Amino acid sequence: MTIRTGSPSVRSRFAEGRHAALAPPASLNVPSSLQAQHTHPHKAIMGNANSQMLENLVQGIDRDEVDRLRKRFMKLDKDNSGTIERDEFLSLPQVSSNPLATRMIAIFDEDGGGDVDFQEFVSGLSAFSSKGNKEEKLRFAFKVYDIDRDGYISNGELFIVLKMMVGSNLKDQQLQQIVDKTIMEADLDRDGKISFDEFKKMVENTDVSNSMTLDAF
Repeated sequence: MTIRTGSPSVRSRFAEGRHAALAPPASLNVPSSLQAQHTHPHKAIMGNANSQMLENLVQGIDRDEVDRLRKRFMKLDKDNSGTIERDEFLSLPQVSSNPLATRMIAIFDEDGGGDVDFQEFVSGLSAFSSKGNKEEKLRFAFKVYDIDRDGYISNGELFIVLKMMVGSNLKDQQLQQIVDKTIMEADLDRDGKISFDEFKKMVENTDVSNSMTLDAF
């Protein structure tokens, strides 16, 4: 999950103060350390009801890939607790250097338990699969901004996430102006916040298939 927020193209994107502020972050990619490792070309058979359940639950990830993800999950679960904890995620340089690392971990942690079990791990990665549909990718991108998980992006939430991305490249006053303008443009029902439907309309022309991918370093 690499996000290049320091490039001129990203800075100018926010400086425009338009709907681009809501677009999925540029180069939102899952690092190779979190990907399924395709080192075994033969078809792996799980023989496991839980694997079949995950295959049915998550579109775009087949049973063979679930098996590879399970092996990768077990390597990341250093203390063999059956879950990947925040510190285990952040021990990966590719994750710890990501300005949105804490948001990504929070989204993977669907039940808010403070760690990520295997089902959450597969579910989170499915949004980055090349087989994943645009709706699924947009929902993940929306969750990046929806910090309190109430189904809306508030002014404060948008400011917090954009601040994570731009760092010191913009002054708070400049960033707040961008946030205010973005909310004003996206908030079609004038309730002061952005719903998922409003978010979709705002970024409908964004090519999320390129900005949200499983991409090795």
